[in-house]
Amino acid sequence: MYNLAATSSKFFCSAILLLFMGCASLPGNENRSESFALTDTQNTPIGQSLGQQRQKAKTPEDHSGLFPIDNGVDALVARVALSRLAEKSLDVQYYLYHSDVSGTLLTNELVTAAERGVRVRLLLDDMDMSGKDNILAQLNSHPNIQIRIFNPFVRGKSRTGQFLYRFGSVTRRMHNKAIIADNQIAIIGGRNIGDEYFGANPDLAFGDLDVAVTYPGANDISTAFDLYWNSKLSYPVENLIDHTASEEELLHGIEKLKAFVEAQQNTKYANALRNSNMVQNTKAGKIDYFWGKTEILYDNPLKISSDRDKTEYHLAPQLSPHISSVKDELIIVSPYFVPGKQGVKFLTNLKQKGVSVRILTNSLSSNDVPIVHSGYAKYRKALLKAGIELYEMNRSMLGNKAEQEKKRKLYHGSGSKTSLHAKYFILDRKASFIGSLNLDPRSVVENTEIGAVIASPALAESLAKNFDENIHRLAFKLDLDEDNNIIWEYSMEGEVSVFHEEPHTSWWERFSTMMMRVLPAESQL
Repeated sequence: MYNLAATSSKFFCSAILLLFMGCASLPGNENRSESFALTDTQNTPIGQSLGQQRQKAKTPEDHSGLFPIDNGVDALVARVALSRLAEKSLDVQYYLYHSDVSGTLLTNELVTAAERGVRVRLLLDDMDMSGKDNILAQLNSHPNIQIRIFNPFVRGKSRTGQFLYRFGSVTRRMHNKAIIADNQIAIIGGRNIGDEYFGANPDLAFGDLDVAVTYPGANDISTAFDLYWNSKLSYPVENLIDHTASEEELLHGIEKLKAFVEAQQNTKYANALRNSNMVQNTKAGKIDYFWGKTEILYDNPLKISSDRDKTEYHLAPQLSPHISSVKDELIIVSPYFVPGKQGVKFLTNLKQKGVSVRILTNSLSSNDVPIVHSGYAKYRKALLKAGIELYEMNRSMLGNKAEQEKKRKLYHGSGSKTSLHAKYFILDRKASFIGSLNLDPRSVVENTEIGAVIASPALAESLAKNFDENIHRLAFKLDLDEDNNIIWEYSMEGEVSVFHEEPHTSWWERFSTMMMRVLPAESQL
């Protein structure tokens, strides 16, 4: 009787799983057409303006112009500016694209560009597209807008269920972020599209960093975009969604966009956009680029559908030689930092070679993904014992208005709740890496990423100087006490405060995070 019951139970579970699998399959994607970045764009307004900047700087043709964008409001203004200046093409690629204030404002700019004849290609990961199929179908029906969804979920089926029976497939995502105007200038970095990234959410702000990259680096970003756009994992909306929007639906959708934008005109956020530093500096002609050779690194989209040991598709091996060649100093800013045993060994070896290694990441109180903190926490002692400097973001600074500008310089954002989201490395103050890559298993092994290795000592020194000037005021410095326990030190105006447990957290937060450490899930963090 026991064996029969066990056999029946196994059969029932298998039948349920097969039922899910049998009823859930993606449509065919063989008939998608290929398209590529437009190349005849040197004489567009953007191309001509950048040519003049290059002549003014007297820089070699193989050097790209770089402009870091740390402030959230400025970051949205920059994307709006590219959308308005584009004459021939806009290529847009994002992991998350929210339908909130900033997301809707940017969508309106993309539609406005399409209305004046600009070709708009919008490539979105499906993680944030739940419930948005009708909007996607509407926009995709515009003759100048093409939308593709990367690694889609099956429509009409539970996404939660698909996370279970398609684990290892839909759990691997396109984490890239890029917007490219006329194949002449692109913005890449850590920001997705959403209010928390652009200073529009009064309750939450992600401190982040983007970089604008001009020709020829922008061309390489376009090459990466084309690779993803033409990938078999990118589904044209018309192949994925049954509904085809009518012209009337499209016009109604555009009217709603315009009405929303009009309703925002007198809001505090709209005023902030109009008065942003970027707007003021542009009017005054003060947008000065750093210049340097720029190497664009990115995962091949085949990474998502291939075995994890197929590292020829991975970004990390491309970046590793740059970090390994550091001789004096390595600064790492990574919001989600889970080095693993190999990462600890690598950083320890650098330290033993005489390299100063300093790392800034989120504290438990500032981390928006506590389970990631649990994965990081178990490596802290080993890093500290190796002599590596560890810093964690101090959220107590958020209530001090006098520190807002200082905080912005390092964390690139502000808000009543702030979580570090910037991802960049500084290599010997001679080069830097800015992109979407976190130093955790999810970014390195599971998801796809993009970033730029920038050989500009001036830019690297600028980033390092901001780090030096602000780190001790805005972050806890971790150390070990006499009993080998971690302590958090914070210095302000000559007074040093010492914490013997995770600062600004409750016992429950500490307890639950500690319990998460036993979960066998590090590869997914």
